[in-house]
Amino acid sequence: MAAASAAALLVAGCGGGGPQSGGDSKLTGDKIVLGVLNDQSGAYSELSGRNSVKAVEMAIADFKAEHGDDAVTKDITVETADHQNKPDVANSKAQEMYDRKGVDAILDVPTSSAALKVADVAKEKKKLYFNIGAATTDLTGKSCNRYTFHYAYDTYMLAHGTGTVTTEQVGKNWYILYPNYAFGQDMEKSFSTAIAAAGGTVVGKDGAPFPNTSGDYSSFLLKAPTLNPKPQVLGTMQAGAELVNVVKQYNEFKLREKGVGLAVGLMFITDIHSLTPDALAGTTYTDAWYWNFDQQNREWADRFQKETGTRPSFAHAANYSAAMQYLEAVQAAGTDDADAVVKQLEGKEVNDLFLRNGKIRAEDHRVVHDAYLAQVKPQAEVKEPWDYVKVLKTIPAAEAFRAPSADCKL
Repeated sequence: MAAASAAALLVAGCGGGGPQSGGDSKLTGDKIVLGVLNDQSGAYSELSGRNSVKAVEMAIADFKAEHGDDAVTKDITVETADHQNKPDVANSKAQEMYDRKGVDAILDVPTSSAALKVADVAKEKKKLYFNIGAATTDLTGKSCNRYTFHYAYDTYMLAHGTGTVTTEQVGKNWYILYPNYAFGQDMEKSFSTAIAAAGGTVVGKDGAPFPNTSGDYSSFLLKAPTLNPKPQVLGTMQAGAELVNVVKQYNEFKLREKGVGLAVGLMFITDIHSLTPDALAGTTYTDAWYWNFDQQNREWADRFQKETGTRPSFAHAANYSAAMQYLEAVQAAGTDDADAVVKQLEGKEVNDLFLRNGKIRAEDHRVVHDAYLAQVKPQAEVKEPWDYVKVLKTIPAAEAFRAPSADCKL
């Protein structure tokens, strides 16, 4: 394989092979079409939504600028759709993207139940899918497939960081509140495992409706302090607008004053912005990326803000990175043939805007990278808009994600 790769590079260097542009391109329709399928109107629209489309467009522009006339094609476009957090809608939109819109790779797809449907379609159509927004570990477990890559985070990563540290430092007894669908169910299992491993106990757990159209979590929150033994930690597994509602009601019912601390399973910078830092001050959580972590992140975040008027969440940065890695793989392969692109991606080590010490595992297509244990600052420590977080610890890529699952059969 190494000899073949060297020979291919030599031929490309001599002008006889490798990526070509224009009419010589081995691309379907002589173009690349990326699809962004996500929630653009509901609970997850702020953390990803239309701004993830903008992030992918930024990746396309940067790819073209990097390769210029040597780019495999200059005709790169984006198709987008709103899956409304509904698995059946995600299924039909994915099929439409692949079959009618000519999409080569779908990106994003928050909501685990929707993501699992899209993974099935990608497998059936033999087309690429980069999951960014969904966290279920089934995508690299029993539901893994050759054409799906799990990019940004998962429930194991979240629980391994937040569940372990909170149990060790805040309290051993937990009450878990989760959205009752694939993501929340997986989060509950992953957190329960991490809590037990750290010497803690889940004294109660409840699944709330998803989507929770009423926004009312009072029955669950008021139940927490009445449990015996009383939980020291309320672990909320909601995300986006639903997390915002839970935290507002947690504060309204003064659960912290009643001895029930708060742990957030999944949080985005957009959630903190909606609630204000003081509503979450001191809350520790696991983050996949932070816009003000270093100069590289900040420079990209400044560009993103000029385009969108807001700072990026980790989902926005991950969509940019995944789009760029896909385009680079097509460039290297000289074709958009899905199997050829998969070969370029498998085993690749990456350091880019989003992936630090990143690697695309060949065994299960889990994209591993450094993660971060973060804490929300009190408002008094916030020096500029959106700088709401301090990173307490970097969790190395090798520790942040679970080992490949025996259930994954690529």
